[in-house]
Amino acid sequence: MYTAHPDRYADMPYRRTGRSGLKLPALSLGLWHNFGPDRPVETQRAILRRAFDLGVTHFDLANNYGPPPGSAESALGEALTADFAPYRDELVISTKAGYLMWSGPYGEWGSRKYLLSSLDQSLARMGLDYVDIFYSHRPDPETPLEETMGALHSAVQQGKALYVGISNYSPEQTREAARILGELGTPLLIHQPRYSMLDRRPEEEGLLDALDELRIGSIAYSPLEQGLLTGRYLNGIPEDSRAASDSPFLNSEALTEDLVTRLRTLADIAKGRGQTLAQMALAWVLRGGRVTSALVGASSPQQLEDSVAAVGNLHFDAEELARIDEVAKA
Repeated sequence: MYTAHPDRYADMPYRRTGRSGLKLPALSLGLWHNFGPDRPVETQRAILRRAFDLGVTHFDLANNYGPPPGSAESALGEALTADFAPYRDELVISTKAGYLMWSGPYGEWGSRKYLLSSLDQSLARMGLDYVDIFYSHRPDPETPLEETMGALHSAVQQGKALYVGISNYSPEQTREAARILGELGTPLLIHQPRYSMLDRRPEEEGLLDALDELRIGSIAYSPLEQGLLTGRYLNGIPEDSRAASDSPFLNSEALTEDLVTRLRTLADIAKGRGQTLAQMALAWVLRGGRVTSALVGASSPQQLEDSVAAVGNLHFDAEELARIDEVAKA
């Protein structure tokens, strides 16, 4: 039986999520990839155990994570039973609904029927009575926002979620979602945007400004830009990499000579800080405290350990930030 490390809270910083009472670890574990039947169960369990031992108390999922869809939630459910049952109250578990999950007119987007049905299915897969955070994974252009936010509110009222969040919403949609939820009496806790040194849209489009104004937390996904900021591609495309597989999220055409040159320069800046490129990229997202937490994936406990080491140096001086901007925004 797994016993958690007694000093698991010693080194991980925890940040208050917006104006709520909930604190999240600076780094959270995302189960988007690496938690399907194509990966050894023991490796999955080892990653989860190591994460918790390092103070990573937040496990982030969605109904369609796997592959195949649903398998990541099922894998976590098995791990919760085997290893984490005594620690449920120390864990923050989130899931989402919005992307295609099952066939027919009720299997995606933002209708009340889909969101609440999906949440019931997610809870069954994970063997839970509730999740800590339930997200609308993307805005629905055809469903009134009042209906989508009303479904999130109902999830809280029914005791199936403690908090609610949104992901991939524009600043304007975020403001309106916060207004609707506020009137219903269920505050909007958190927004999950894509954000990295190479993807500045939350800054450029005003999302971070809106979250600051509304006092809503944020958790950045793809802070390593689908692996581009891990250092794997500094000397070509490894055969076992995501880019080599021409994944829809990263393909070989993205690895231009100019981009590789920029990545190498960023790696040199990281080396000067005593960090790997991945560690610096995570630290950059977390700089200054505007982002509550950064989501990382892991294919092994060692990879997770490397990411968590980023919290050892979250400070950047003005010169470092200027150099990063010059290279990353070129």
